[in-house]
Amino acid sequence: MTDLAIVVGVDGSDQALDAVRWAAAEAAHRAVPLRLVSALDPAIAVAVAGPPAVAEAVEAVERVAEADLEKAARLARETADVAARTEYLPAPAVPALVEQSKHARLLALGASGRGGYAGMLVGSTAVAVVAHSECPVVVVRPAAEPAGPVVVGVDGSETSLGALAAAFDQAAWRRAPLVAVHAWLDADYLLAAQYGLVAGKPEEEDQARLLTESLAGWQEKYPDVPVERVVARDQPRRRLLQWSHKAQLVVVGSRGRGGFTGLVLGSTSQALIQHAPCPVMVVRG
Repeated sequence: MTDLAIVVGVDGSDQALDAVRWAAAEAAHRAVPLRLVSALDPAIAVAVAGPPAVAEAVEAVERVAEADLEKAARLARETADVAARTEYLPAPAVPALVEQSKHARLLALGASGRGGYAGMLVGSTAVAVVAHSECPVVVVRPAAEPAGPVVVGVDGSETSLGALAAAFDQAAWRRAPLVAVHAWLDADYLLAAQYGLVAGKPEEEDQARLLTESLAGWQEKYPDVPVERVVARDQPRRRLLQWSHKAQLVVVGSRGRGGFTGLVLGSTSQALIQHAPCPVMVVRG
C-alpha cells in the first residue's frame, strides 16, 4: 500500500485548495505520491457554446483545468515541499473520482466546489464520492483547533473497526491524542424515557465493554498514543459533532451497526460531512 497515491480533487475553488494543503502535508509525512486530478466534462462546452464553437469551447475548458492544476501543484510545493503529479480527466467529476479511488490510498476533497450554491454546506460531488469511493475519503475544512485530538466514532461495526485503524494511524503520525467516542441512543431508550423509565447501570456497563473490546490490541500497537474513552447515552452524530469543534480530524465508518441494509452512508457520516467544522475522514470496512 505504501506506493499508493493520495489523490486530491481540484476544481479551482478555495475549498479544493484547502484539500490540497491537507493532502500535501499527509503525502510529505508518509513519503507517498500526491496526485492532483481535475475532472471536467467536455459536454459542458457543448451545452454552453453550442455546436458551431464546440472545439474552441472544449479547449477553453481544458485551459481552465490546467490552470487550476498548476495553481494547486504550486500550493502543494509551498505547503510541504512535495512534488505532485497533475492530471486532467475529460469526464464528469463523480465517476472520474470514484474510478480514481480504486487505486488510491485516500481521496481528499474540498467541502464544496466552485460550482456549489451559495450557502451550501457540502457539495454534491463530495457527498456522491464519499458514498461510492472504494478508499477512505477526507472532506476537508480547516480545523478550528489544528492541534486538537483525533476523534473517532466507535460502535463495534466492521466499518467502525476500519475507522479505528485509520484513527490510530493518524493520531500516531500527528503525535496527537485520540478520543474514542461510543454513543448510543436507540428507540427502546427513547420510549422508556417518555415514561420516566431509563435503563440502569448494567446497560451502561455493556456499552463501556463494547468500547473496551473494540480498542483491544490497538493501544498495545500504538503505545505512544494517549487515548481518552467517551461513553455516552446520546446520538452518535450529536456527540461527534460536539467533539468536531475541538478536533483536528474526525474519523468515522461509512455506515454503523444501526444503519439499514443496503444504505450507502449512515446518518452519522452524513451529518459529519455536512456540518463538522474540521476535516472528516469516512472509512469503509
